[in-house]
Amino acid sequence: MLTTVRPRSLRHLALAALATTTLALTACAPTDEADTGSGSGSDASTSEAPAADECTPDAMDTVTGGTLTIATDDPAYEPWFVDNDPTNGKGYESAVAYAIAEQLGYTAEQVTWVTVPFNKVVQPGPKDFDFDVNQVSITEARRKAVDFSSGYYDVVQTVITNKGSAIDGATSIADLADAKLGAQVGTTSYTAITDQIQPSEDPAVFDTNDQAVQALNNGQIDGIVVDLPTAYFMTAVQLDDGTIVGQLPLPEGEPEQFGAVLDKGSPLTDCVSDAVDALREDGILDQISQEWLAQQGAPELS
Repeated sequence: MLTTVRPRSLRHLALAALATTTLALTACAPTDEADTGSGSGSDASTSEAPAADECTPDAMDTVTGGTLTIATDDPAYEPWFVDNDPTNGKGYESAVAYAIAEQLGYTAEQVTWVTVPFNKVVQPGPKDFDFDVNQVSITEARRKAVDFSSGYYDVVQTVITNKGSAIDGATSIADLADAKLGAQVGTTSYTAITDQIQPSEDPAVFDTNDQAVQALNNGQIDGIVVDLPTAYFMTAVQLDDGTIVGQLPLPEGEPEQFGAVLDKGSPLTDCVSDAVDALREDGILDQISQEWLAQQGAPELS
């Protein structure tokens, strides 16, 4: 079922609920070491917001006239996509992509999906798609090669463990007070332990996440803090009996974000950003997140 996005004059009306699905596996999109993120709903370009009549299927200069061509990788992992089929509208990024399309005036039948590997998406050069969604973090380094829309997903830090551990079933940050937690050195995940969770035990520091996984499987720590996409991958693939404890609330300041990727200097960048901003403002991005992320095993810790 696709998310129903009302015209902008009717944004205050209720939106149709999204379908639910089971949690499987997610890909961990590579990120650059420096300059991650721009603020929630941050501008992807310095130009003024386009006029409404500039962001319609008749006016937009798309790869194929009257069609919105959207790219992602193959395989497309859950919970971002379901059944490796971005066309079904199921999964967080598939739902967001169709919501952007509808905001721009495209029907589901006017959307075409193409497969493009992650590394090719962020390289310089002409694109054979209008925009790509594939858990691509917005960074200043990448902005030199491609355009980004406003961020459509704020990356959050997440606590994971093995089933049956001391923190399995924790529902609040207070429940983690006595936990021995670990994180990769020099990461925002480590900062989340020291600044947000503040457990009584000093956190364990690891050179790599793989070392942290080994320590958790060996029972040397109670849990690991990583970003949510990595949490899905670790619990599904790397841990003996992994489970997500919960997401940490977003800290103050500018979070790391995923953005839609467009050709450098694309005439569509402002239109796509305007659509994303509208979806964020109207709470639609939050609704999609609740359906495809929070209810699929990543509740927020109170």
